[in-house]
Amino acid sequence: MGEKVYGLLGQKLGHSWSVPIHAALGCEAYRLIELEPEDLPAFLAREDLGGLNVTIPYKRVVMPFCGEIDEAAKSIGSVNTLVRRGGKLLAYNTDVAGFCYMVQRAGLSFAGRKVVVLGSGGASLTAVACAKGLGAREVVVISRSGEDNYGNLDRHADADFLVNATPVGMYPGNGASPVDLTVFPACQGVLDLIYNPRRTALLLQAEELGIPCSDGLPMLVAQAKAAEEHFFGKPIPDRENERILAQLRWETENIVLIGMPGCGKTTVGQALARLTGRETVDLDQWVEEAAGRSIPALFAQEGEAAFRELERRAVEVCGKLSGKILLTGGGVVKDSRNYAPLRQNGRIYHLLRDLDLLPTEGRPLSQGTNLAALWAEREPLYARFRNAVIQNNGTVEETAAAIWRDFCAHSGD
Repeated sequence: MGEKVYGLLGQKLGHSWSVPIHAALGCEAYRLIELEPEDLPAFLAREDLGGLNVTIPYKRVVMPFCGEIDEAAKSIGSVNTLVRRGGKLLAYNTDVAGFCYMVQRAGLSFAGRKVVVLGSGGASLTAVACAKGLGAREVVVISRSGEDNYGNLDRHADADFLVNATPVGMYPGNGASPVDLTVFPACQGVLDLIYNPRRTALLLQAEELGIPCSDGLPMLVAQAKAAEEHFFGKPIPDRENERILAQLRWETENIVLIGMPGCGKTTVGQALARLTGRETVDLDQWVEEAAGRSIPALFAQEGEAAFRELERRAVEVCGKLSGKILLTGGGVVKDSRNYAPLRQNGRIYHLLRDLDLLPTEGRPLSQGTNLAALWAEREPLYARFRNAVIQNNGTVEETAAAIWRDFCAHSGD
């Protein structure tokens, strides 16, 4: 028999980060396996299956094909890990370990509290079982058509914790949110099982409201470690969870540069690219390519409103990327809707440069403008967007190095 098959089984897997996680755990053969429902029986009958993770929509569908299902998976009614051993498929639910790790890491305690779980699929079953196992006083499942649904959420305004176990807001559907958190004024913690984007609209609202929250990447990493232990029958140190999580945060978080026109975003971004090996994505260049003309020409022919609309589209498209250096225009902060797409996968750096050092040539809004007045108008907007301030009055190399030091220290925040 040839090499065994290891991978993630699902229907649409373009968003998955499972391959790099399992590679970091030592399983280089791990791959994505996209199958339609009619192809499942033949695939699951293969004798060369080594170990599989199972995701939407097959967490319950695969159960009839399993020779043995462990008690935890049986009680939950959902599996996410399969291992071929002794001629039969053994099934487990390592999402339990992953979910409990995410709760613990976020510093939350469900004991004696009310937990509302959004969604009724396989991921919801795990969240419900774990919440009960962690001592929740009450667990409510919100579905589209059940007794507790999105039309009567106010019945549960006293919820202490909210768990999103739906795909709403997941890449490529970034920006959508399953609920408005203001419906839950007593909420003390929000967990979103989605990990791409890093900060869904739901989590960004939680941050804005000061509610402790976590995305689903800690859960994904911890369940992958537990699955690997089943695959190969040997324990893996718990410290691997944090090592891999830190590595993924560092690799996937964008570096976003904002600041006044002429403050050096492009040159600093290029220096960062040389320093880090990362690709730069220039949003002004995206706008020019979409418009088929230069930005000064676009301003002259169609005005600022047309430019800002194209800029917003550029932000929405480029903000979905991961592991890039995003270079923005000086006025990107003028539209508050640009914050969420830039922040969802990024740490935002505000470059500061003395006003008398700012060039104005080729910058339509800088020419003939009182830069001090422009700064007074925009400084509060930059402050609203930024995660860190970096001075750019020295060399671009010094500025790039300062950004990289901060990013390496804080990309996991």
